[in-house]
Amino acid sequence: MSEATSEAGSEGMPEAMRGAGSAAVSEAESGPGPGAAPAPAPAPAPADTSARRDTPEALRQEARERDAADPLAPLRARFLLDGAGPAAGPDRDGSGTGGGTVYLDGNSLGALPLSVPGRLARVVEHEWGRLRIRGWTEAGWWEAPERIGERIAPLVGAGRGQVVVGDSTSVNVFKAVVGAVRIARAESAGRTEILVDAATFPTDGYIARSAARLTGCTVRPVAPAEVPAEAGPSTAAVLLGHVDYRTGELHDLPGITAAVRAAGALTVWDLCHSAGALPVELDAHGVDFAVGCTYKFLNGGPGSPAFLYVRRALQPRFDSPLPGWNSHTDPFAMDPEYEAADGAARGRVGTPDILAMAALEEALTVWDGVDPAAVRAKSLALTDFFLRCVAVHVPDGEADGGGRRVTVRSLTPAEHARRGSQIALLCAPQEAAEEVMEALIARGVVGDFRRPGVLRFGFTPLYTAFADAERAARTLGEVTR
Repeated sequence: MSEATSEAGSEGMPEAMRGAGSAAVSEAESGPGPGAAPAPAPAPAPADTSARRDTPEALRQEARERDAADPLAPLRARFLLDGAGPAAGPDRDGSGTGGGTVYLDGNSLGALPLSVPGRLARVVEHEWGRLRIRGWTEAGWWEAPERIGERIAPLVGAGRGQVVVGDSTSVNVFKAVVGAVRIARAESAGRTEILVDAATFPTDGYIARSAARLTGCTVRPVAPAEVPAEAGPSTAAVLLGHVDYRTGELHDLPGITAAVRAAGALTVWDLCHSAGALPVELDAHGVDFAVGCTYKFLNGGPGSPAFLYVRRALQPRFDSPLPGWNSHTDPFAMDPEYEAADGAARGRVGTPDILAMAALEEALTVWDGVDPAAVRAKSLALTDFFLRCVAVHVPDGEADGGGRRVTVRSLTPAEHARRGSQIALLCAPQEAAEEVMEALIARGVVGDFRRPGVLRFGFTPLYTAFADAERAARTLGEVTR
């Protein structure tokens, strides 16, 4: 399998990887989520798990018990997943995965919610086919960007009127960075620097440099952990990814945001790898701008439109670098002079993609009644369990008697507070990684291969089962012998 075209922080194609330290396994409590409709927290591991010795059979049994007790498990039936999972019954080795595909690439493209095709058919056949131009008024097409933004808002901890959907993540990064710099420089002309994560996805860096040229600023790359010490009186804006798209490391959004605010600058957070995977709490932490894609953990479909968050207090001062007729206060006046609309609509540009919007809006219905805190708890439990399974099925050289052809180690932080919803494993030798992923996919376990030598596995709690994690690790052990 050759490396696929890389994804813009953002644009939803597969990504490149880098290392960031090894990880061990830990179990801990997750933090509170936004005020979504409450759902029960995922059941803990069976009471006697700590007394068990991790053996292949014990892990397989534990996976079955965890899946049986998982209150989020019914959500899996809302997705098209090749008949895989506990509901499909045991496969030939009794693991409970049904012998179907184990899909661990939802951090690049989420699975299809089963209700989406029907919704698209209705939009095409009735709204477009019969209403035609009347769809803008009678089918709610015009209001879709704000309406769908309100569906996303609780998943990122945002109040009403602050999230709008439309354009790509890259375009929204551009809007947000330029908008943030303009606000900062209006308050202090000496703020001429944009800080960017030194290991950010290239597109975010490209856009930051373009924004700098447009606004008379410079760009300085820094490590996220160094931002609190580096932000100062010359800083206009800071652009960071919440979760490192390569390693799965979760950065300290509350602490960094507070430090940047204390320095008098503004924050722009890229939520592509956190929205839908863990609670974000934008309002609670005083984030200024945020952007995110919707085709990963939000399952909106390939190329689905991104979202833009602008903190309510900043909206009157948000001067978008891409003013369009859709964001005009009176779009149909066709006034040659631009006057920005109030609220989230100020982030719109041109005519929304209605078919993609409809697919996303329908996909988001799977979140009805789901608490992001419960999703986070299951994510951590899944990734912990997967690492335990990997330790048993793919032991290091000494534990394996030195006879294993390929060994792996985790690049994803062990600490829950620093882990997103994916695990990155570095192969030794690194050259074997592509062959290993090809073999995994041939056996029905889909993940990502990225140079140099990294296997990446994404865990989407709405449809990933513990049996999936166990089978993936077991298959990895088989193909690395």
